[in-house]
Amino acid sequence: MKYENQQEFEAVNVFGTGTPNAGYSQYFIGQSFLNPLTRPEDGLFLANVTFEPGCRNNWHIHHASKGGGQILICTAGEGWYQEAGKEAVSLTPGKVIVIPPEVKHWHGAKKDSWFSHIAIEVPGEDCSNEWCEPVSDYEYEIL
Repeated sequence: MKYENQQEFEAVNVFGTGTPNAGYSQYFIGQSFLNPLTRPEDGLFLANVTFEPGCRNNWHIHHASKGGGQILICTAGEGWYQEAGKEAVSLTPGKVIVIPPEVKHWHGAKKDSWFSHIAIEVPGEDCSNEWCEPVSDYEYEIL
């Protein structure tokens, strides 16, 4: 279900919006929010990431020599996920996206809905993130 109204969205965003994602704002178009659900030292880092309508992150790649990647569990609102060279996938609550390492992709909210997903960093060796170019307005608007 789409939520343009933030108060209505907050009522269904069960893992909470958290605080502005200031540490990564240079890699997003629009405002995102981060609510860590575990600590990195717990061995598996999970965070609820919330996107305001129209917000999306840049193209990026999760690198790893072994293991690694990311899993998204969609929890509230509606969004998009797209791998380079492939059609975008509509994201709604309950949708799970498994992103293997070395796959260039982006994800974010639809232009008319708030959106949240839990992001899980898959453990691996030599893991790092490479942030690439922003998703162009043209790429986004044609969805």
